[in-house]
Amino acid sequence: MRIDSLMKLIKAFLRLIRWPNLVFIVLTQLLFYYCIVLPTYGSHGFDHAWFLSWKAFRWLVASSVLIAAAGYIINDYFDLNIDQVNKPDAIIVQKIIKRRWAIFWHLSLSMAGLLCTLNVCRLTGNWLVAPLNLLCVLLLWFYSTTFKKKFLIGNAIIALLTAWVVLVLYTADLDVIALTRDAPYRQVLNKIFKAAMLYGGFAFIISLIREVVKDMEDIAGDEKYGCRTMPIVWGIPASKVFTAVWLIVLIVAVLVLQVYALLLGRFAAAAYCIATVVLPLLMVLRKLYTAATPVQFHTISTWIKLVMLTGILSLLFFKFHI
Repeated sequence: MRIDSLMKLIKAFLRLIRWPNLVFIVLTQLLFYYCIVLPTYGSHGFDHAWFLSWKAFRWLVASSVLIAAAGYIINDYFDLNIDQVNKPDAIIVQKIIKRRWAIFWHLSLSMAGLLCTLNVCRLTGNWLVAPLNLLCVLLLWFYSTTFKKKFLIGNAIIALLTAWVVLVLYTADLDVIALTRDAPYRQVLNKIFKAAMLYGGFAFIISLIREVVKDMEDIAGDEKYGCRTMPIVWGIPASKVFTAVWLIVLIVAVLVLQVYALLLGRFAAAAYCIATVVLPLLMVLRKLYTAATPVQFHTISTWIKLVMLTGILSLLFFKFHI
């Protein structure tokens, strides 16, 4: 194989697995581990996490990345017909990478992700993550084959899986027996749980919003191939109202948290969140009102993705306040 052909294939594969999204997963888990998990343990006199050592954490990140990459591949595999309508210029499966190779890579990456998960469990002695990551693999498969075409179910699954990127770190460090017997550990885990629910909830809501916006963007191809997404069942106007309601809920929730941050004297964190989360979400709300074309919905989706990034980066402020 010539070098230029090999490079083309590698670039196509990286696009297929959505490498920027995988970097986002790594960044999210790194920040939560270093800005929430380790400082919380340190503030209570522990010199390391209960279960999740640096070595185990690396395997956990690897499992998350591999399972997500496999999910993106199988999604494109089953979306081939729809993508020929919605984004014909971005097709990779069949056009560059043959379908049988797409299945091979999906199965290989899924298996590798589960093996990494088992290694995490072996290192920590905590086997809670293994069945839950297996459930993630199954959900990604059935999302691509069935649930994506259903009303709201597919959107909720992706939102839950996005939240799991954060929640898996809490789960990996959860010792059910020690939770009932060890008071300092219980205090630590309670703080980590609150942070995980805070960022997991943020991830769930903003991901749900983005998924509905993407459905509005892709309505032409989805409708042609019998999907029953919200914009098809309810129409674009009602889907806009649904999205706007959740946007308002998210904006209000973030503002309430910033009031709490101001009362604690965390002025820099509050200013950051208002400038990089609240104001962009207000802009998204305004753009949503006038959006009518796939290009406009795609722009809104991109803005939401940027807010997801700025929201996760706010974890940096926790490192200095725990």
